[in-house]
Amino acid sequence: MKSKLFNALLLLSSLVGYLEWGQNRKMFLYKLEIEIFSKFLKDSVSIIHPFILLPLLGQFLLLFTLFQNNPGKTLTYIGMGGIGILLALIFLVGCLNRNPYIIFSTIPFFAISYFIIRHNRKLKIN
Repeated sequence: MKSKLFNALLLLSSLVGYLEWGQNRKMFLYKLEIEIFSKFLKDSVSIIHPFILLPLLGQFLLLFTLFQNNPGKTLTYIGMGGIGILLALIFLVGCLNRNPYIIFSTIPFFAISYFIIRHNRKLKIN
């Protein structure tokens, strides 16, 4: 049960990533995903990019683990890695721009990832 809770928290924390670009352009990742899905329905080729597809695949894998009786470590780690690539880049951008909003929006994901790794090391399942 604790693994499912951690995976749900990880999935939710991936949606609160915050981005700022250009002149007065700001958006959370959950709003960007809504735009991506609406663009996918109109023109599916426009969303084919590794920084779009890998995090979405990671989120789908984490969502899949929520429906398993015992979420597997492998799917959790692959999902965490797919989302982590994007959030690590967002964290790097926040550090380079010295933007505390961007930096702090990624910390919950990395903190929950740390606790998932610690929790999974204690378990003896795959």
